[in-house]
Amino acid sequence: MISSETDDLAQIERTLTDGYAHALELEGEKLRLEKRVTEITQRIDHGDSVEHARELASLAKSIDGKQGALARLRAQLAELRHYADRVRS
Repeated sequence: MISSETDDLAQIERTLTDGYAHALELEGEKLRLEKRVTEITQRIDHGDSVEHARELASLAKSIDGKQGALARLRAQLAELRHYADRVRS
């Protein structure tokens, strides 16, 4: 993110673009984790259920972390987008 306020619209737009790209990356990682949860839950009766439970707990923690990071990033991007709108006007 931009560390101090700037009126350089090009820099703001680059930061927004990079931020949106990072948000998409986080969303993709979260979706991959959720897919893995689905795979494990479909096979939970087969194999080591203790190991499955451990992996599910780890995945849930990772998903929560990604979701939190994504929420914070989206809030920052919304704030920066509003700032960019003010700079444009």
